Amino acid sequence: MNIAVLVSGSGSNLQAIIDAVKNEQLTDVSISCVIADRNCYAMERALDAEIPTWFVERKEDINSEINEICKENNIDLIVLAGFLSILNNEFCQKWEKRIINLHPSLLPKFGGAGMYGKHVHNAVAKSKETESGASVHYVTAGIDEGEVIAQMRFDIPEGSDAEYIAHKVSEIEKPLLISVIDKLSKKVYR
Repeated sequence: MNIAVLVSGSGSNLQAIIDAVKNEQLTDVSISCVIADRNCYAMERALDAEIPTWFVERKEDINSEINEICKENNIDLIVLAGFLSILNNEFCQKWEKRIINLHPSLLPKFGGAGMYGKHVHNAVAKSKETESGASVHYVTAGIDEGEVIAQMRFDIPEGSDAEYIAHKVSEIEKPLLISVIDKLSKKVYR
């Protein structure tokens, strides 16, 4: 399965995918390209791993640019790994059930516009939730509204802050993402 990984930040989840392919935890997966919507460390990670990398400007035709890159690279699955640009309805329909996103909460809680990274962890801590986790879901035009594929959970001890929650999420999100990519690759090839 050829995947495109879309990034905007440090690329720690991209690195987890690179490592999983390298150590053969993902055996039916090839990272065919990385696409970044801003100059970020994830691009360096991709280039260090000798993965073809594109930079697309955040402008009106970003969706058509990403679509063309994915078509040229025979992409089977698009993985959003900390990608912050919003994909439009037309793009999401073209790639329906072939775009996944990793979200740092138990969706449907704490999803939607502006809910990413520390914003999610702060909201979880403020709401005094007793559990949190991470979700991998299919991407639709509605922000964080697509069908959840898998989740991992953990209990939040009373009095925990956003930093604690962020640390716990970072421990589980990478194995969760890798397991979903592996599951989807087996669907495609078996």
